[in-house]
Amino acid sequence: MIKRSLLLSLLLATGGLQAQDQAPDLAKAQQTAETICVGCHGADGNSALPENPKLAGQIPEYLYKQMKEYKSWDGQPPVRENAVMNAMIASLEDDDMKAMAHYFASQKLQPASAAAMQTIEQGQKIWRGGIAEKGVPACAACHGPAGSGMPSQYPRIAGQFADYTFQQLKNFRDGMRKNDANEMMRTIALKMTDPEMKAVADYAAGLR
Repeated sequence: MIKRSLLLSLLLATGGLQAQDQAPDLAKAQQTAETICVGCHGADGNSALPENPKLAGQIPEYLYKQMKEYKSWDGQPPVRENAVMNAMIASLEDDDMKAMAHYFASQKLQPASAAAMQTIEQGQKIWRGGIAEKGVPACAACHGPAGSGMPSQYPRIAGQFADYTFQQLKNFRDGMRKNDANEMMRTIALKMTDPEMKAVADYAAGLR
């Protein structure tokens, strides 16, 4: 009986330590955000610069995936290449990235707004139904009707800067970004014109 009690106590203590080890260090993540990330993304992930994405309220699994893919592992080149981000991420360990992902995900998004009202109808049509004659699927199929995304491959796009979303679509089309699962976004973007990309990016900025 005593042995069983000791064994149970040991298992509970070990489980508690493992849970403690796995808990993200949000205080450290906030410090990193306020010193390293603030210039481009804002201390709370609400970037003021339309060329830099808003990270606040983003899906944590997606943020973690992107950070991991910006870093070189075992001497291999990063999956996602960007000179600034590759340098910023280089000093972060895996636990740091997980904590950063949870920190930004927990912040309240200050959403961007749709600005090109003349293309709202076109953007809405592409978002909800795609472009059938080109084989472009509805954006909502992966990113959700309200643009809230689906972990971990499909990010939240609602309220994101239209300029940033448009640039990522172009990067996928031009082969500058290659970290999409099964080349899905690259295949879709190849079938879209710049005006179509701009219309859907602006529409997504206004989603809530």
